[in-house]
Amino acid sequence: MKKVIYLVTVLLVAACGSKEQSVESLIGQGDLESLRAKKSELSAQQKQMEAQLRMLDSAIATKAGVEKLPLVNTILAESKKFDHYLELQGDVSTKQNVLIYPEMSGTLQRVYVKEGQKVSKGQTLAVIDDGGMGSQLAQLKTQAQLAQTTYERRKRLWDQKIGSEIEYLAAKTEYEATQDAIRQAESQLGKSTIRAPFSGIIDDVIKDQGTVVSPGPGSEVFRIVNLSDMYIEVDVPETYLGAISEGKDALVYFPVLGDSITTKIRQTGNFINPANRSFSVEIPVPNKEGTIKPNLTAKVNLNDYTSDNAILIPSSIISENAEGEQYVFVADEPNAEGEAVVNRTIITTGKTQNGKVEVTSGLKDGDQIIQEGARSVKDGQKVKIKN
Repeated sequence: MKKVIYLVTVLLVAACGSKEQSVESLIGQGDLESLRAKKSELSAQQKQMEAQLRMLDSAIATKAGVEKLPLVNTILAESKKFDHYLELQGDVSTKQNVLIYPEMSGTLQRVYVKEGQKVSKGQTLAVIDDGGMGSQLAQLKTQAQLAQTTYERRKRLWDQKIGSEIEYLAAKTEYEATQDAIRQAESQLGKSTIRAPFSGIIDDVIKDQGTVVSPGPGSEVFRIVNLSDMYIEVDVPETYLGAISEGKDALVYFPVLGDSITTKIRQTGNFINPANRSFSVEIPVPNKEGTIKPNLTAKVNLNDYTSDNAILIPSSIISENAEGEQYVFVADEPNAEGEAVVNRTIITTGKTQNGKVEVTSGLKDGDQIIQEGARSVKDGQKVKIKN
């Protein structure tokens, strides 16, 4: 080592001496181009000598046993449960979102509800002027009472073999006819009352009190919505037919609300749509707070794969060789100084989720995988583990 240092010192002194002599001579001559040329020559010599000095420092450190090792960070391979999700997009729907039409013509006499009001199934929402049908029904009931009395008397006499059969049958027919007339009148009069077909919320009062309405398109009176029975229907590619099934977890996120819920798949379709090669999946959406509305956009994640013992590593530390094989660097058990040898390990991978990749073979629990510095180490290289 003393000889090496002595050689470097001699070279430096000789170079400096040569430099001083040459510079003085050239300065005395005063030639600008010669001075510039000499400066370039000395700069090149300086760079060459600096490179040689670095090589000497490395050789000296190696010989002295103080080699500078690459610093790396490692992560521990651990088996854990891994749930993979298929991400799709859909809109919220409800099967109870209907327009309510009148069943008879007339003036909208009374409206009993307002927008946003909660109503129960069968509750009266509005009444249409019956055009005197109530009075007609009262007359029919009066006639029915007389017909009933006549029929009952004729029946008692006929049971006692008194009177003619024709009189008895005529009274019976009259009585039954009046009962049928009452039922028909009551049914027709019932159409004058608009009732809620199910429990829900009045989303819109379309016609005002006093408006003339009639059955048919354009005569909608109310829109009623049930926000408690919401669902999302998404189209799933047919390649996931065996992976997506009823009862599996579904994570739903609403970007507009910034809220998410966890639910389960309620139903899967039994038909492949030939237009897009997909089948439908229905997911119920609990709406306890009432903030979720029909047609609201949602991101849906459906659980299509689960492994109870999966090793997950960041995708950024995986490399690929010329044969297309994927590999990572695994460190041996480090010594007391944190020094270890790394080995290139071929792996096979599976599903990817949120930047993590499942390793299906090549790694085991407890392996120290090089994370930071993985791109700069080589197979069999000695490194120092920082962590």
